[in-house]
Amino acid sequence: MRLNRILRTAFLGLGHNPLRTALTLLGIIIGVAAVVALLGVGQAATASVTSQIQGLGTNVLVISPGQSTENGISQGLGSSASLTDSDVKALQKDSALAAVAGDVTTRAQVVYGSVNYQTQVEGTTPDIQTIRNLSLAAGRFFNTVEANHDGYVAVIGSTAAENLFGAQSPVGKTIWIDGLAFEVVGELASEGSSGATNNDDRILIPLQTMQAHLLGGDSLTTIYASARDSQSMTQAQLQVEATLRQAHGLRFGESDDFTVTNQATLLSALSNVSHTLQVFLGGIAGISLLVGGIGIMNIMLVTVSERTREIGLRKSLGATQGSILGQFLTESAVVGLLGGCIGIVVGIVGAQGIGRFLQTSVPVNPSSIWISFVVAVAVGLVFGVYPALRAARMSPMNALRYE
Repeated sequence: MRLNRILRTAFLGLGHNPLRTALTLLGIIIGVAAVVALLGVGQAATASVTSQIQGLGTNVLVISPGQSTENGISQGLGSSASLTDSDVKALQKDSALAAVAGDVTTRAQVVYGSVNYQTQVEGTTPDIQTIRNLSLAAGRFFNTVEANHDGYVAVIGSTAAENLFGAQSPVGKTIWIDGLAFEVVGELASEGSSGATNNDDRILIPLQTMQAHLLGGDSLTTIYASARDSQSMTQAQLQVEATLRQAHGLRFGESDDFTVTNQATLLSALSNVSHTLQVFLGGIAGISLLVGGIGIMNIMLVTVSERTREIGLRKSLGATQGSILGQFLTESAVVGLLGGCIGIVVGIVGAQGIGRFLQTSVPVNPSSIWISFVVAVAVGLVFGVYPALRAARMSPMNALRYE
């Protein structure tokens, strides 16, 4: 039997009961759409977290205070005041580090005109711009002279600028932070947000000004350091740990009162988590395809049973086992093919819908489209083999006597 005749016969066979065919297609459609959409969501989640980590800058080490204990209860990492300005000065002497910047973070009331707004205020040094790869949308960053002489200058994030100034340019304007006047000298380029964290909703001021006039003391929330290159990250981390242990007078066997986070380690761990997430989401979608395949087998068995007399008549007229087998395999493959094509379209639309709902970009990987399409057709063929073999092996006499 020629291919065009086989295809025509297959479509006619599926058209005898359109509702049943549609329900069978639905199982494949849902499975393929799930593969395309869920893998896209997984990639979007991975890209978002990766962007946040890489947004810290390149070759970055993040040093946080250790944990304090109150009444025998741990207050969690970062709760102690173990990092100070003297630690920054000690780290600046390390040859493995390109730059070091201390950072103090707090929330403060910011006023401009009639707008009263609470946001995150960071006291830091000019080196933070290089370490964390900060880009400016307008103006400039505060310089070393301003940082070392209690300069009342500020660099503002794009969200904070919008909330305070609306459509106006913030550069050159004066804002009041906890009652102190600061001139805005620059606006940071937007970095985006991740969950509850908005990297654009912040204001950066000189660290010395922050400590002397807003908070007092010399304790730091975080120290950021950058290695000279990616190959020396491990060496830089070991050197940072050794320097801080010496500066804090920690003896052999005593636990660190600080934590050093290596960006390269974070990215490596993220890669492993991403792979696991992709496999997990793909497995969930694969179960849907398996259920769809079982549906194809069930419907094809019913179809073979309903068309037993037709099979007997065709075999009595000279149809071979191969032609009968090819016909029913073609019908099951057509179900997989149609379901795969429709499922891909539904998956792409679904991914875009999820992206709009989450207000992010959900990419559709071409490899997931091809894989889901091939698997859908393969599912149709594999689960159609048994019903097709059953039809091909029927005895013509028994088939003709079937009621």
